Amino acid sequence: MRPLDGLLHGDYRTLFRGAGLDLAEVREYQEGDDVRHMDWNVTARLQTPHVRQYHQDRDIAAWFLLDLSASIDFGARLKKHAVSTGFVTVLARLLTRHGNRVGALLYGDGVETLIPARSGRRHVLHLLHRMMRRPGGAARATKLDELLAAAFQVLKRRSAVFVVSDFISEPGWEKPLGELARRHDVVAVRVHDPLERELPDLGMITVQDPETGEQLFVDTHDRGFRRRFAEEAAKREAQLRKVFSNAGVDLLEISTEEALLDAVVRFAGLRKRRSRVRCSP
Repeated sequence: MRPLDGLLHGDYRTLFRGAGLDLAEVREYQEGDDVRHMDWNVTARLQTPHVRQYHQDRDIAAWFLLDLSASIDFGARLKKHAVSTGFVTVLARLLTRHGNRVGALLYGDGVETLIPARSGRRHVLHLLHRMMRRPGGAARATKLDELLAAAFQVLKRRSAVFVVSDFISEPGWEKPLGELARRHDVVAVRVHDPLERELPDLGMITVQDPETGEQLFVDTHDRGFRRRFAEEAAKREAQLRKVFSNAGVDLLEISTEEALLDAVVRFAGLRKRRSRVRCSP
């Protein structure tokens, strides 16, 4: 608990230094700008010179892009939805205690709810209430590209953006993620359950796709089947990590069997180390 208390009482900015959110915004280079303020990472990605424009005492606007599609209801011991809610609770409290603003885009069957960025305890409770109400209706496959594209249109000022999802989605979200990361400091918060990576020997069972309703009768006693399942899961893990890396997005993975605060503190430590590397001569 002590590391979290440290973040709550002043060290929280280590979570957001990836893009200097508390210090600067990035804009295209103009004649006369100080070349010492060049942002070479952004310049390399966009192939156009960009500089960092510094501001003092600027508040942080953080946005949660919340995937509340049917697949996050899965979980052997604790549902992924509960983990997502816990994460948002911790981060929203962390930010608003320092006077910063939080907002959210909620995705169910599509992008269904926009909660403007505001501060204060009542606003956080409102956000969590809307999250618990769960937008959605008829089952359909998740399309994260719709959520990311909507965020790109809505978020005009550079912000901290947390994409909270299991990233079980139709293809096509990879490019919008990269585009969003060029404008904002994006963190992919991937919530997963151990059963999505490896199946235990439970004999003959019926599995159902929560988003399409499709059911399949499988024999988990078959070692070959369990091995193939694990191999396919490992391939997907590798592909996801490659997507996040190519997009320049930090990744926080949270298991339904992991203590949430441990994951948050671990992530804060990672951001702090990266901040030191960026600041070193």
